[in-house]
Amino acid sequence: MLQFKDVSFVVGDKAILKNINLEIDDRFVAITGPNGSGKSTLAKLIAGINIPTSGRIYMDGKDYRVIGKVDDSIPAMKQISADCNAFSTTYVFEEAGVRVKLIFTSPILLTDYYLLTRPVSYLEVRKEIVDRKKHDVKLKISVAEQICTNLTKSEPVECEILDLGKLSSAKMGTVAQSIIPCDGDDHRISWGYFYLTTEGKASYTVGEGEALTYVNAEVELNKSSTLLTFAYDDIESLEYFGARLKTYWNRNGALITDEILKAHSDYKTTLKRCNEFADRMFIDSVRAGGEKYAEILELAYRQAVAAHKLAIDEDGEILWVSKECFSNGCAATVDVSYPSIPLFLLYNPELVKGMMRPIYKFARSDGWKYDFAPHDAGRYPILNGQVYGLNRETGELMFHKQMPVEECGNMLVMEATVALATKSTAFANEHMDILEDWVKYLLQNGRDPENQLCTDDFAGHLAHNCNLSLKAIMGIAGLGILYGMNGKKREERKYLKLAKDMALDWAERAQNGDGSFRLAYDKPDSFSMKYNIVWDKLFGTDLMPKTVLESEFASYAKHINAYGLPLDSRSDYTKSDWLVWTATLTSDRDAFESFVAPLWEFFHHSPSRVPMTDWYFTTTGEHRHYMVGEIDKSFRNRTVQGGLFIKLLA
Repeated sequence: MLQFKDVSFVVGDKAILKNINLEIDDRFVAITGPNGSGKSTLAKLIAGINIPTSGRIYMDGKDYRVIGKVDDSIPAMKQISADCNAFSTTYVFEEAGVRVKLIFTSPILLTDYYLLTRPVSYLEVRKEIVDRKKHDVKLKISVAEQICTNLTKSEPVECEILDLGKLSSAKMGTVAQSIIPCDGDDHRISWGYFYLTTEGKASYTVGEGEALTYVNAEVELNKSSTLLTFAYDDIESLEYFGARLKTYWNRNGALITDEILKAHSDYKTTLKRCNEFADRMFIDSVRAGGEKYAEILELAYRQAVAAHKLAIDEDGEILWVSKECFSNGCAATVDVSYPSIPLFLLYNPELVKGMMRPIYKFARSDGWKYDFAPHDAGRYPILNGQVYGLNRETGELMFHKQMPVEECGNMLVMEATVALATKSTAFANEHMDILEDWVKYLLQNGRDPENQLCTDDFAGHLAHNCNLSLKAIMGIAGLGILYGMNGKKREERKYLKLAKDMALDWAERAQNGDGSFRLAYDKPDSFSMKYNIVWDKLFGTDLMPKTVLESEFASYAKHINAYGLPLDSRSDYTKSDWLVWTATLTSDRDAFESFVAPLWEFFHHSPSRVPMTDWYFTTTGEHRHYMVGEIDKSFRNRTVQGGLFIKLLA
């Protein structure tokens, strides 16, 4: 599976990403990214919906396929190798004395808002003659109309050929162009325009009846290197409390055609920057957690970034809005932001502020009635207030669907991490009153949480949740850290002591008696990953006795299955993000690598050919999913994979 900024093409018969072997179908199987978003480049999330896309090499009168499988009579060109890094995926094919290399790159540099949001991805085609003979070689790429419609043949599309000087571009979009018409999970973008641009000839093919319309790019491979680009201009990106917002690249009215031209002109420089970033990330990751860990992060980077949209609010502030892909479509979800922050704290902590702004805005609005933190700010791509637990008939949010301790703790920990990463409490101080209210809630309710949901809401309500109590402890400590950075040492000592006292009480009440600690206070001999306490180690607060963490980590060994440690004793499924957070509790490098190795094996062997899932069975390696009505809750291409970077952050 080959991933652009937001798109996965099937190339050839088999992809080998480093040592991670992905057996894949010979068709276009999936597009990653927040569906319905129009986010940078081909932004959709597909659930069993094909977007027929093909790439063919015509060589000396013979036809070979390298992308997709439109015609069974056309043989696949022999694939020699496949490789990927954080930004690029490279495939090498060879046939009859000609070697062709396809390099797909999406320059989603988290340190550069312009490149991060400019909705253009690259395909560089390199040709090499290996038999010293003369060959006539051509390439044709075709993309079907579903790239810009919600469902196949759901809306009529129109096409146009644009002359961009030395470049030719085929443009395609729906006729209606209803901007941001709805929200939802299993929805695909139906507004804006897709552009396929080439140094050769662009064209389109109009289908009649049930036949599909395609845009095409054809180029003679008479040079050693040829460049094509894929672009998607969503025009407007989000609805944000009634206002329609643009993203960064077009905030001042920039034109997509100009950006396509710039992308072609700056390709070499941009590719160099991406490769340097990717190489440094890989080296740092190997040093932090080993080669298998580094390879997992290479897979995770694009998945985590693609599930977000960067927009600019009416005050000119950054918004970094996530989407709960194949869960329920919620936008700016706090308990999705929380596990993803390690990646963004590492490379651009300003983006974590962008995650939190929608929540603060909604929490201060008349639409929020509670004394704890909200769960979300809308359903993608419409953010007009929380939808999780919303009674559609009354318009009221149902209390039993809230996550009070979870979201209060998440916001406080996130705020502390931002302050530490930026060495400034300026952002936190803008919201100190509301943070103090949320700590009051944790002090009253966090020691022994009542029957409520946590971020692992798919497992249902759970009373006396020990891991949720750890969340409260770290949230209280987070406020203490902020006070300390503000020079309020008395308040710092007060809240850190409150947190420590709660931690010592936790260690007494949660113990099983054998060195392990429970899933819930009232469930003896149960177990769960204690991932929330990892911040005690990263913050250096030393709230929990080290002997507790050491014995708890040691106890996990007897529960580990072929593909990792189950989330808790209720099931044999697990979460990839929490698995790495839990592994980070150990200070033993070998122990960390051994703990993470089964996760690598899962991505290596899983029979589930889906964009990088975070929820899977540790016994079979199959991704976990369930149906709610007609919606497949299959947890695919998830933003929470940013959490896998926590060992590198540590």
